[in-house]
Amino acid sequence: MARIGEATAPVEVQDALVRARTRASFVPDLLVEARRVVNNVIAGWHGRRRRGIGENFWQFRPYVEGEAVARIDWRRSARDDHIYVRDREWEAAHTVWLWADRSPSMLFRSSLAEVSKESRALVLVLALAELLSRSGERIAWPGLSDPFAARNGAERLAQYVAHAEKVPARPDLAPVRRFSDVVIASDFLDEPEETMAWLDRLVRIGARAHLIEVADPAEETFPYSGRTEFHDPETGERLTAGRAETFGEDYRRLYLARRETLARWCKKLGWSYTVNHTDRLASEALIRVHTAMTAELDTGR
Repeated sequence: MARIGEATAPVEVQDALVRARTRASFVPDLLVEARRVVNNVIAGWHGRRRRGIGENFWQFRPYVEGEAVARIDWRRSARDDHIYVRDREWEAAHTVWLWADRSPSMLFRSSLAEVSKESRALVLVLALAELLSRSGERIAWPGLSDPFAARNGAERLAQYVAHAEKVPARPDLAPVRRFSDVVIASDFLDEPEETMAWLDRLVRIGARAHLIEVADPAEETFPYSGRTEFHDPETGERLTAGRAETFGEDYRRLYLARRETLARWCKKLGWSYTVNHTDRLASEALIRVHTAMTAELDTGR
């Protein structure tokens, strides 16, 4: 049997400390990669600015009847026959919760991809942490940190991840408050109903989520044929198929139906759903998620 994919680290390891040390050894490299991705897109990053309460000048605009007279800029208004208001830039820091799935299924990497799903998920989350920290936003990792604002935010999150010894399958989202953003990078291979039930609290409190599905190309195309052994990294179960290609059509249909269900649900809620394949650039997903988050602020949320 030709091997198309494998787990990038042993999943049978029971010692949490061993796994924590293994993770700690590669997190610094992922932080370097995250910063490289950020530097590749930063030139096109226009910042998350909007009109509001602050000290920095934003724009001049025509005065609207009923507005406070104190907001009129008389010096600018004296230049012509119109009355202008001086708007300031919104400076209230926003809180963004970031989380990358590190369950056993995320360790998978096929021969069609350069990195594992876990590696890509962590790079995306750390890259977002870097960008948000530079913008002065508060960031946090549920279960590992409270919200904080710091220029070295990505480095701090990386340290939390590197030294986390016991990692739950899903984080507790109870600390998330209304109007916060939550970015979740995962393969979302569970039943859609399970994922929606987990995220229902965010719906009820008025938080907004941005889901990033990290997918290995082999998981989507199912390039298997002949006698093939499949191994479930979550349960340890094994299945041997004499002619794997006979499962291809049904598998692809179910796989894409799961994605479409989640994507439709997110769209209905005003959330974003982004797919990033591990044989594609991480920057593609980074730009799409940033665009979704910026659009939210531009609408005055």
